[in-house]
Amino acid sequence: MASNRRQLKAELLNEQKQEIREAFTMFDMNNDGFLDYHEFKVALRALGFDMTKKDVLEIINKYDVEDKKLISYNDFYDYVATKIIERDPLDEIKRAFSLFDDDGTGKISLKNLKRVAKELGESLTDDELRAMIDEFDLDEDGEINEAEFINICMEN
Repeated sequence: MASNRRQLKAELLNEQKQEIREAFTMFDMNNDGFLDYHEFKVALRALGFDMTKKDVLEIINKYDVEDKKLISYNDFYDYVATKIIERDPLDEIKRAFSLFDDDGTGKISLKNLKRVAKELGESLTDDELRAMIDEFDLDEDGEINEAEFINICMEN
């Protein structure tokens, strides 16, 4: 597994490695270096993986060689890193869009963008936020639809 772990680390961005480390640390409630079922399930959800109880238990059983019903940091890292690498970028963009579109309208409005900016601690004026929307609003309806959002994300 060590060579596999080196290969996974080479494929992940530093930001993704940090995200994995932070999720594990945040949800390792008793700081024992292991996650139990509940901690593991919440950590996976925080990283964008919503899994069934059955799937989570199967993963723990796969890695749990000591029958403690726990997953170690290294095993957590291996599993999550593999899942991140396997992600479809388009699915990730659509998932990000849904985080902006919290009211389910299929569009990102000024109200949605204001909420996200506030949650991120950004103090942008309505004019600045409106300018962001206007720059990418191809159909000129005053909002960003999913296709426009995908276009923004794929330009880089």
